[in-house]
Amino acid sequence: MNLQKKKEHPKVKSQLHPRSQHRQRYNFNALIKSAPELATFVAPNKYGDESVDFFNPKAVLALNKALLKHHYGVEFWEIPEHYLCPPIPGRADYIHNIADLLKGNGSEIPKGNHIKGLDIGVGASCIYPIIGNYEYGWSFIGSDTNETAIASAKAIEQGNSKLKSNVEIRRQEQSNAFFRDILKPEEKVDFTMCNPPFHASLKDAEKASLKKLKNLKGRRPSKAVLNFGGQQNELWTKGGEARFVKDMIYESRHFSEQCFWFTSLISKETTLKPTYKIFEKVKAKEVKTITMGQGQKISRFIAWTFLSEQEQKAWISKRW
Repeated sequence: MNLQKKKEHPKVKSQLHPRSQHRQRYNFNALIKSAPELATFVAPNKYGDESVDFFNPKAVLALNKALLKHHYGVEFWEIPEHYLCPPIPGRADYIHNIADLLKGNGSEIPKGNHIKGLDIGVGASCIYPIIGNYEYGWSFIGSDTNETAIASAKAIEQGNSKLKSNVEIRRQEQSNAFFRDILKPEEKVDFTMCNPPFHASLKDAEKASLKKLKNLKGRRPSKAVLNFGGQQNELWTKGGEARFVKDMIYESRHFSEQCFWFTSLISKETTLKPTYKIFEKVKAKEVKTITMGQGQKISRFIAWTFLSEQEQKAWISKRW
């Protein structure tokens, strides 16, 4: 094997959240010890560093299983073929930044299962409830419209003793609803989170996948292979993320007293300007954009609340 000049890597991935367990480079010896099946996929890359082939969906899946077992004590984690296999470090960053959002100007992050989140589009992987429960002890409602994803998330919840009493998976029967028929009357959650379908069509999703794979392989692949998987409802929707988030914000008005912070990931910076105009229309009391750095990519999420400053203090006093 002809190795290229050894690549210098920073010891710490400083762009990740300070509390992230993923700021160090992957320790493959430790990961393989936790999940021996990963060993099949680990080999030196062109620089002589141990790595996995991120072009290979099976390798990505094996790495994720090892990361979840090693860092989060996950006892069981399987997802159906062709369903979204989430990049764990980025998902963890969303959770850690929500913790900072809840902390606000207080001295401590609210922890424990009395703090409840709603994960809109929990997916087959159930990833946000796993990380949020492990890191902060939070409880979760996970909703999804896809039957297979629901069955998979429920199996993960049932297959992990800590999740059984802290995660509830609910089927969203209406494809155009977010909170309706999921949040029960008088039920309150401290935050919502969502990883929207970013693309407006299959063509857009494949185009983005080709670009990502070109970055991974250093050359343009002939075919779009979704190495992290994904179903239609996970990757694209009519109108793309802008339409999806717009509809979510309008619906959130009707649940203004049942949630402290509504949040959603935003993939494209161009989505922010029209979204902030919607916040003006719905008269949100406070809106924030929180940026997150992950590798070469900058990601972000928006957070909004309809609670006044006085109502926020009352919420914290009563629930936290």
